[in-house]
Amino acid sequence: QVPLVESGGGLVQAGGSLRLSCAASGSRFSINAMGWYRQAPGKERELVAGISSSGASYSADSVLGRFTISGDNAKNTLVLQMNSLKPEDTAMYYCAASRDCSGYACFTLVAYDLWGQGTQVTVSS
Repeated sequence: QVPLVESGGGLVQAGGSLRLSCAASGSRFSINAMGWYRQAPGKERELVAGISSSGASYSADSVLGRFTISGDNAKNTLVLQMNSLKPEDTAMYYCAASRDCSGYACFTLVAYDLWGQGTQVTVSS
């Protein structure tokens, strides 16, 4: 059973918007942070945006002012609102969660131990 389930990806023209959603399947997880990663072909997986249970958040410089992350700690759900999309945003987007992290470590790849299967986002020029 996949612990995290994403939805909302698709094909959009440059300048358009998409909304990604993520939910933990089941309520058995105690989650410290959740985030969205993306990976384009031939590139490393990178953190797009994350949010911790303490309310701290992170956004990559490349998406500042365009993407907004929000979450519901009680429901273990996560949303990424993506506006003003660019072709370089094209990638597979993964929802991830960390069950054991604190502080800035919650925004590093190694902290995340639960992953969704990913949802494709394609932005055409």
